[in-house]
Amino acid sequence: MTKLQNKIDFAAVLCVNRANANGDPLNGNRPRTDYNGYGEMSDVCIKRKIRNRMQDLGQPVFVQSEDRCDDGFGSLSERASSVLKGTKDRELYAKTACETWLDVRTFGQVFAFKDSSKGVSVGVRGPVSVHQAISVSPVEVESLQITKSVNGEKGEKGGNRTSDTMGMKHFVRFGVYVVKGSINVQLAEKTGFSYEDAQIVKECLRTLFVNDASSARPEGSMEVVKLFWWEHNCKDGQYSSAKVHRSLTITPKDPSRIPESLEDYVITVQPLEGLEPEILDGV
Repeated sequence: MTKLQNKIDFAAVLCVNRANANGDPLNGNRPRTDYNGYGEMSDVCIKRKIRNRMQDLGQPVFVQSEDRCDDGFGSLSERASSVLKGTKDRELYAKTACETWLDVRTFGQVFAFKDSSKGVSVGVRGPVSVHQAISVSPVEVESLQITKSVNGEKGEKGGNRTSDTMGMKHFVRFGVYVVKGSINVQLAEKTGFSYEDAQIVKECLRTLFVNDASSARPEGSMEVVKLFWWEHNCKDGQYSSAKVHRSLTITPKDPSRIPESLEDYVITVQPLEGLEPEILDGV
């Protein structure tokens, strides 16, 4: 494995077309928006998709969703115990976890489990940080009333409820979102995150919505349009991450009308002396 030597910043441009990018369970699963109407995707949602792609690429992942569990363990505690049981030294515990699971050495993890003797609490700080994804323009959230074709529950007096039980589906009519993030070299040295691991993260971001289709996100309704990948020439970076991320600008061609497609936007990268991004097409 090649040691990661240079800081990396990245930004992925996402296109959402009649899909629920990230539903809010506290708001009837409506797409997340802020008070100004801009669409949001939580960093947790994005990391979940990156972990799923890691699994698709054959990489071992610690935090697995129930429907994608590939090792038979029913909880994080069971998964950790299978590898780390009997390890009492905290540094060895963290080192073994990072060597075993890609997502631990990528995003970090807090291990806080009880065993027969005393609890284990070990924290690992990961080198890859991911921001919330925010839409470039305010989004229109539409709601569609649907009817279910089967009985969900029995009636109050034991009979079946009618099959036309009503429900709702919510989706963003159209939106362009930007996911920003960085890879810290100092933290990568601590977790063993390598240059090859960074390339896996790059591929996961480029193919973020592969195998992610659902009723809320039909196939083709979510796509990565472009991935911008800046590799600095030093550990601390030639520029701050904020300045690098600001160099990417996405603006509507006609501010007087609501954008309805990617063609309604202009994507530009302001040049930074000595730092050129690698630009990849998404999938």
